Amino acid sequence: MTGPLALLDSASLYFRSFFALPDSMRAADGTQVNAVRGFADTIARILTDRHPSRLVCCLDADWRPKFRTDLLPSYKAHRVAEETGGSDPDVEEVPDTLTPQVPIILDLLEAFGFATAEAAGYEADDVIGALATREKEIPVEVITGDRDLFQLVRGEPSPASVIYVGKGWAKAEVLGPAEIAERYGLPRETAGPAYADMSMMRGDPSDGLPGVAGIGEKTAAKLITQFGSLDALLAASAASDPRVPLKTRLRLADAAGYLAVAPTVVRVAVDAPVEQSRPDTVPTAPADPDRVAELAERWNLGNSVERLLKALPGA
Repeated sequence: MTGPLALLDSASLYFRSFFALPDSMRAADGTQVNAVRGFADTIARILTDRHPSRLVCCLDADWRPKFRTDLLPSYKAHRVAEETGGSDPDVEEVPDTLTPQVPIILDLLEAFGFATAEAAGYEADDVIGALATREKEIPVEVITGDRDLFQLVRGEPSPASVIYVGKGWAKAEVLGPAEIAERYGLPRETAGPAYADMSMMRGDPSDGLPGVAGIGEKTAAKLITQFGSLDALLAASAASDPRVPLKTRLRLADAAGYLAVAPTVVRVAVDAPVEQSRPDTVPTAPADPDRVAELAERWNLGNSVERLLKALPGA
């Protein structure tokens, strides 16, 4: 049986590795490598536990795209590095000891022969959304610690689910339309798009999304379920539909400017121009074994590389 297509939210995963593993994991020159080792271990667990036939490590070409900040300047604004005083919106606050590890991760992925993908001017979420939307034949599994990607769950044309690792791989949750619908009180048949609509109304301070004042998650979910979509709710509200309480109509009207731009900001751009480094078939053996050995030695990757080698389907 053909395994699923695994789409990795790479930054989400190596960020979590960085904060989960001790900073004492270092190379001979003192470079910290806990994110590298943790990310390699994560891929090994994915190969061992989920048995994907295809795998893509999706990357941020732009973590705060201009097309989103032009519409909503508050989008991820709080993540701008403190040292810039907020003056440079293109600089994300990243721990200094993580930044040097990213090129090592990319070198390791290339040496093993894993595909990477990015899209100029777009986030990894958009890359994942585009690749998931293109896939019509086999199941898709999105592996992330970011709930924003719950919007991608679907039943057809091939099922798409999220492997949510917000509490670590040991507590990973497999969430499809049924699970998202049950967790948030949303309609199962449109759970993914409904989640996006609900999240626009609820807002998300961590992403700089103000939401609709006075409407929380439960009320948002109830309204989206009742009317089917945010667009239908707004149309009903504008028409003074008696099913929309006056107080809710006033709140929606007050947030009209935000709600006009929120769909473009919140929904992943499934038409992102994705560029992929190589075919996404999971390698049965390293593309460049000598380079893998060299990187393992130079960066003291030890058991993490060994575990990844053993997890390859041809091992």
